[in-house]
Amino acid sequence: MLGRDYLLSVSVKFVYMVKYSLLNSRKLLYVIAHVITDVNMAPLTAEDRLLIKTLRIEKGWTVNRMITEFPAREWKRRTLYDLVRKIDSTGSAERLPGSGRPRSARTVSNIQLVDDLICSQEGKPGTSRTPREIARETGISHSSVVRIAKNDLQLKVYRRCEVQTLSTADKLKRLNACKRLKKRMTQSKISRTWFSDEKTFTVETPSNSQNDRVYAMVNAKRDVSPSRLLKCRKHFTKSIMVSVAVSKLGKTSLVFVQPGAKVNSAYYCDHVLKNGLLQDIHQLSGNNFTFQQDGAPSHRSKHTVEFLQTNVPDFIEPSNWPPNSPDLNPVDYSIWGALQQLVYRQKITDIEHLKRVLINCWDTISQELINGAIDQWSKRLSLVIRSHGGHIEHHFR
Repeated sequence: MLGRDYLLSVSVKFVYMVKYSLLNSRKLLYVIAHVITDVNMAPLTAEDRLLIKTLRIEKGWTVNRMITEFPAREWKRRTLYDLVRKIDSTGSAERLPGSGRPRSARTVSNIQLVDDLICSQEGKPGTSRTPREIARETGISHSSVVRIAKNDLQLKVYRRCEVQTLSTADKLKRLNACKRLKKRMTQSKISRTWFSDEKTFTVETPSNSQNDRVYAMVNAKRDVSPSRLLKCRKHFTKSIMVSVAVSKLGKTSLVFVQPGAKVNSAYYCDHVLKNGLLQDIHQLSGNNFTFQQDGAPSHRSKHTVEFLQTNVPDFIEPSNWPPNSPDLNPVDYSIWGALQQLVYRQKITDIEHLKRVLINCWDTISQELINGAIDQWSKRLSLVIRSHGGHIEHHFR
């Protein structure tokens, strides 16, 4: 399919010729057919070229007969005329070596230059350049850099993931904690485990620059209306913290943290757990379940540990939960993302509106989604062990 610029140029020439009476009726029909043929013309495959060459040389077929006998091939008449003329004059259906416009950007030296810059230096991760940085540094156009990377170097592009920083001590703690959890948490026990977490939702829609795109039929970005390109964001936006717990037995209701409340151990135990999550958990699973929470200060305090020892049949102790590990909490690595996508499909006006939308969207989160996230948990523990406590997010994105 030919580009929009080409079609525009053909249209301009056509209008000019009609306006100044440079075409009689017969030529007019020819020009229209010529344009339509060009627009729909598809490149011939190697198999097509070989077949056409055989039909022309060995059987002497004309273009009209080829089109009549092989309608399923959808060959275009003008393409066949050009190829048959070439076969008659050279005896070959292939392009001549060195034919076509000579390369000016994708030269051997430029390919080597891009190869040196686009990948990180050995033993020095993070030293690679982006295509735009390479274009600025070398003078090679950005589009040529991209074509060199994709077509000449056969490179594939992968998006970087933002992850928690892990120190050597963190990796060792993650490794040991995952080994203990792997032994302790059988499949039957995992199916009765409640995974909990908290997240802050804002009135302002979160911005993701990687996915925030505007499509417009213009020649340059400056021709797009600023109201479409610019996205205003307040310096300070109102927000609310939400706590939930999920398991294969179901999900709790949302527990909203009061605006301005200090979430210390006392508030967490009284408001979030006692009067919130645990009421639903006991109702859905009786007195046979395991409770999980991350390593937030209010979660691992002595007061919270004593509260859990008294009020739940079993829980994963703070010392047995890996530090800095949102990649091991199903709510964190799956459920929050799904909920956020649902919430911000509409414009949020204020905190009360945000609460109503959160509740409605939370009701639509399916048990199948929750089960799928929990089914990944044991596999993730194994991956952490195999990576000696290191990151595993790149295996899932």
